Amino acid sequence: MKRVIAIADRAAIVSLKLLAALNALFFLSFLIVLLLAGRAHAETPACGGSDLLASLAKSDPAAFKKVETEAAAVPNGKGLLWKLEKPGEKPSFLFGTMHVTDQRVTKLPAAAQKAYDGADTIIIETTEVLDKSKMMAAIAAEPGLMMFTDNTTLSSLLSPEDAAVLNKGLDARGIPPATVAKMKPWILSAMVALPACEVARQTAGTPVLDVKLASDAKANGKSVEGLETVAGQLRAMASLPLAFHMKGLVETLRLGDKANDLNETMIVLYQRGEVGMFWPLFRTVLPDTANDQAGYAAFEQTMITSRNKVMVEHAEPILAKGNAFMAVGAMHLPGPDGLVEDFRKAGYTVTAVN
Repeated sequence: MKRVIAIADRAAIVSLKLLAALNALFFLSFLIVLLLAGRAHAETPACGGSDLLASLAKSDPAAFKKVETEAAAVPNGKGLLWKLEKPGEKPSFLFGTMHVTDQRVTKLPAAAQKAYDGADTIIIETTEVLDKSKMMAAIAAEPGLMMFTDNTTLSSLLSPEDAAVLNKGLDARGIPPATVAKMKPWILSAMVALPACEVARQTAGTPVLDVKLASDAKANGKSVEGLETVAGQLRAMASLPLAFHMKGLVETLRLGDKANDLNETMIVLYQRGEVGMFWPLFRTVLPDTANDQAGYAAFEQTMITSRNKVMVEHAEPILAKGNAFMAVGAMHLPGPDGLVEDFRKAGYTVTAVN
């Protein structure tokens, strides 16, 4: 099959996983903005990026058809808003968000806005992001989640060739390598995966949708609940092999500005509610995916599947009160082990809301 969009010579799917982590762990972008606050741009740079799906449809119709077929087979792969119903409880709603500040994804669709306005309780992944000092205090309590606390440095874990890629990529982003030498690779990966325009917008105070929903709810006297802690989310990242994270860091740097294509494509698919198409598309347009099946499986199990079960467990007593609006990253919704299916297994009738 002809490969389209020359993203990078050997850009592995692990790079995409780290971009996905920004949407699976939405507090990460807040943390990165705090770390980069002193490097804010005077003007917000243009984001750029091309829609990989549209390019694939033109250059390789057969591959495009294959992506469509695979996406159609993903359970609950279409739709962002779902109604949760259980006997004896007032209905609640589940909505998938995208954790970036692009104006195309920071406004609720009409049906979701109606559900949000009528809800008594708003649920997001973690409420710690509403208080930056509390978030940083929680992370500071476990410094090993962010920094190497022994003699290890990033460069000591890399070959000379990969260390050169690291230093060159950091220099291009205005990050002196010496200032992040002790930083854990998953933090630095998130830092370099965020487009410069996204960092600039967040530094200027533009909120992602989840935070806007929670902040507005608090201002209007609604109850706001969280499902996880920041430290718990970071522990999930830290539980994956260090070699996996180091590979991801180097490959993300190799992507350079072309990571914007991945971000743009995710936004376009999100707007359409095609959340089941993310992985089929990227498996097609990114080379070398077959060489990283074990890493992909570990990432999906740790960052998505296992956390979905925790979210359902923590959400159930809140949903039992009825009339809640739950907003989490859209990547948690689809698939046989996604939130939609997990809530069905928990006894809920879950229906897509057009």
